[in-house]
Amino acid sequence: MDEVQYLKLVLTEKSIDLFEKNQYILNVDSGSTKTKIKNWIELFFNVKVIGVNSYRPPQNRGKRGKIKQIMKHRMHNKRMIITLKPGYSIPLFR
Repeated sequence: MDEVQYLKLVLTEKSIDLFEKNQYILNVDSGSTKTKIKNWIELFFNVKVIGVNSYRPPQNRGKRGKIKQIMKHRMHNKRMIITLKPGYSIPLFR
């Protein structure tokens, strides 16, 4: 099985509200697939995943001012919303 190169838990107001619904938001590498993340989470945390949704966070607007050139860059990660089966949870802090 391929390794996950980048995985980071997102702690925002939205993500904390989703903990009550047994959902977790993670930043993952842009090359990661839903299947790869699902298999890795199930193996590493010993939980059952029932759903995985992914999206790319919005881009930065860039700098504007004296320089007319707008500098934009694409985020190099995706966000995945992982939904776990009821009764399972991921330990956040050890």
